[in-house]
Amino acid sequence: MQRVPVISSYNQPLMPTKSSRARRWIEEGKAVSKFNDLGQFYVQLVESPTLSQTQPISVGIDPGKLFSGIGVQSSLYTLWTAHLELPFQRVRERMDHRRLMRRARRGRRINRQLPFHLRAHRQKRFNNRRKGKLAPSIRANRQLELRVVSEIAKIYPVTDIYFEYVKADVDLTSGRKQAKSGKGFTSVMVGQKWAIEQLSKLAIVHTRFGWQTSNLRQHLGLEKSKNKAKKSPESHANDGIALACFRFRDYLPFHTANSHGHEWQGKVQLTGAIFAVVKRPPISRRQLHLMVPAKGGIRRKYGGTTTKFGLRKGDLVNSPKGIGFVSGQTEKQISVSDANWKRLGQISDKKVTLIRRSNGLIVA
Repeated sequence: MQRVPVISSYNQPLMPTKSSRARRWIEEGKAVSKFNDLGQFYVQLVESPTLSQTQPISVGIDPGKLFSGIGVQSSLYTLWTAHLELPFQRVRERMDHRRLMRRARRGRRINRQLPFHLRAHRQKRFNNRRKGKLAPSIRANRQLELRVVSEIAKIYPVTDIYFEYVKADVDLTSGRKQAKSGKGFTSVMVGQKWAIEQLSKLAIVHTRFGWQTSNLRQHLGLEKSKNKAKKSPESHANDGIALACFRFRDYLPFHTANSHGHEWQGKVQLTGAIFAVVKRPPISRRQLHLMVPAKGGIRRKYGGTTTKFGLRKGDLVNSPKGIGFVSGQTEKQISVSDANWKRLGQISDKKVTLIRRSNGLIVA
């Protein structure tokens, strides 16, 4: 049976309750129903609760390059799971495109007929060769995971966060990242360090290695899909659940009068839970102009989140083609797309009704 999150009248997360009890509270006027930015249904009590004691609830994060898995677990229930589509590739492509545009602008500005010391070269403003710089693509990945966990911590009394840690070195001969035990410096490890520092503001953070996650996942009987891009719990979300279960069950040493060794200790119960696919809306940010000019040497403006109809890209709207997200505009129409960002149609703004403003997330 799925559990419904509960928060107090002063926004303190309480223990989840049964759906029938939450429904009764709403009918009796003891609570009001709400939805958070992840589309999770929860109830908020109207009056102060008689008891505010909570039990441990943990969150497991299986970070990746293109996809991540999230799991929320208590000792008796699996509360929520998610598959995150990370913006790594899109951010990387846009950073490359921005670099080309910047070089093209500098090339047009500099008069190469002049001697080098008379050209309009800009002096460096700061030293960008600092150690420990976090790459924008890695930062975008970790920020999406942080955003999701922050929303979870608002409605669940999260006590522990389990983060799968990767030790990565760079092989100087091949340039590839390898898992080693020695000291090394990669953007992956810099991103992990930054993410752990941010997550520690929400709850106590514990790290586990991939082989530990795999052992517990197999022990719990959770399946693992070989297709990492598949939008199913078996691809990454089950790893998040396994990580969250370390709070209640772990492979620990034992000593008795006659023997010693390691064994699985603790107790946890897995149940069915809501599975969500979360990603950022693929909105093109505002640019000064297009890279290639049109006829007459005119470069029109490109990108941005606003439209001239009072709606923003990413807003959830109702239209004759169905419920979708604002993805663009024409001279007289608004483009509406589904959760996969496939266009449902171009519709007149008079036939589109706003449901919810954009919160920077798309949840399917």
